[in-house]
Amino acid sequence: MDNEWLTPLEVAAQLGVHPGTLANWRYMGLGPSYTKRSDHPNAAVRYRQSDVNDYARQTHRSAV
Repeated sequence: MDNEWLTPLEVAAQLGVHPGTLANWRYMGLGPSYTKRSDHPNAAVRYRQSDVNDYARQTHRSAV
């Protein structure tokens, strides 16, 4: 389901990166779109599956 909300651990596994990499990407304004459940600094981060899919398609590079 494309509108399913995923945790950073789930997204990291799908993209093949460390969860810390996702945190760095968020800090730098990179990576898939995400949302936070509140304005609190430690609020839960969630990613929509469709945004993760779009990001993966946009960044996929085939070997030549």
